[in-house]
Amino acid sequence: MKKTMVLYPGLSVSHFLPMMKLADELVEHGYAVTVALIDDPAPQKQIAFTATVDRVISSKPSICFHRLPRVDHLPAVTTNDGEFYLPGYLDLVRRHNEPLHGFLSSHFRGGIQALVVDMMSVEALDIAERLKVPGYLFHPSNASLFAFFLQIPSICAEGKRSFSELGDTPLELPGLPPMPASHLINNLLEESPESEVYKAIMDLVRRYTNKYSNGFLVNTVDSLEARVVNTLRHARRQGGRALPPFYFVGPLVNKAGERGERPERHECLAWLDRQPDRTVVFLCFGSTGIGNHSTEQLREIAVGLEKSGHRFLWVVRAPVVSDDPDRTDLDALLPAGFLERTSGQGAVVKQWAPQVDVLHHQATGAFVTHCGWNSVLEGITAGVPMLCWPLHSEQKMNKVLMVEEMGIAVEMVGWQQGLVTAEEVEAKVRLVMESEAGVELRARVTAHKEAAAVAWTDVGSSRAAFTEFLSDADSRQTS
Repeated sequence: MKKTMVLYPGLSVSHFLPMMKLADELVEHGYAVTVALIDDPAPQKQIAFTATVDRVISSKPSICFHRLPRVDHLPAVTTNDGEFYLPGYLDLVRRHNEPLHGFLSSHFRGGIQALVVDMMSVEALDIAERLKVPGYLFHPSNASLFAFFLQIPSICAEGKRSFSELGDTPLELPGLPPMPASHLINNLLEESPESEVYKAIMDLVRRYTNKYSNGFLVNTVDSLEARVVNTLRHARRQGGRALPPFYFVGPLVNKAGERGERPERHECLAWLDRQPDRTVVFLCFGSTGIGNHSTEQLREIAVGLEKSGHRFLWVVRAPVVSDDPDRTDLDALLPAGFLERTSGQGAVVKQWAPQVDVLHHQATGAFVTHCGWNSVLEGITAGVPMLCWPLHSEQKMNKVLMVEEMGIAVEMVGWQQGLVTAEEVEAKVRLVMESEAGVELRARVTAHKEAAAVAWTDVGSSRAAFTEFLSDADSRQTS
């Protein structure tokens, strides 16, 4: 009989998809995999996530998916402004602990090998402890962000609770490059110690180290974040805090040609087929509504692209003005005559494009990205240099890593002020596509691509870490 692993993903595309790639690896290694799902409390606000979950379920028949029973009086997980509300999310997970316990205890009487929960669902490790099952935390982002999380209590204890007065002053944090205070996750630490958000942040981070976790699975590659990986391992060896082991098992991203997202070949790929190699700038800003730009910003992008003279493929997520974004009138949003004038230069796609396939296409020469970690890894594994345009969350930190630490990207200046000008778009596109600096970016990202490709081979660091994780889970069940 196969050993069973149960996965408990988070309620966002960026957390869900990497865990599904982990599920694929477990199946490949002979495990039975069950995914327990919390029903999205606000599916009308999470259209992209709901659609992604449905598509993944239909495309992975070898994995069992189980939706937990809905609980009454669900808390709000977003504010009235649409911002993520951490206390509500943690409460949502907490309220599903009993349904999760009931499901695991009734459906797996022979026991399960381990329960792997999303980093934002740490409350569910209570259930692993009650069932005497090994529990692991899965971190879908990079090791640098996780290292920052682990340092939050000590940062606050030193009196650096509010960074609003520091602005862009760089902070020196162990394992990380100098990080502007303004880039620390939307300044979450500016919250008052009495606020619910501040208390939730502190509680979440403390639970990472003392809430029964047997280890951390992190979606990164040793060589990609060598400095912080070594720092985390050193901190664990020092024993200052009883940190469980780290397993760096990335890159957990889709591969080119996988049709789990949508079965048909997108028409933009046929357009790319007609373009010369490495000549197209690809612009895409994520899968959520937060990736929408204002009409003013869209027009600045359009002017900059046209003046650059370079080919482009641009995924436009329009300002939210209706319940049906697919009916967006691009002519009304973009400069007059833009689509007609650039018909031989570029292609504009509404809402969505198969990002992985586009990045791996031989015509793609650069990637303008919001710096979400999944997108960063997809750009790296495709060997495409990037232009950073962070929007929210940890994307600002990722921008620093990409530009300063990894040397695989340049920054689109102006995003902090709320408007990147047409002149900046034109200049940075030309820099990456025409200059010697662009050649150097490509060389560095190609080196990281090759290292990432080795990571999951028989001699690679990620496969070794994954094997170590499986061995650890097995030893805890038999001990």
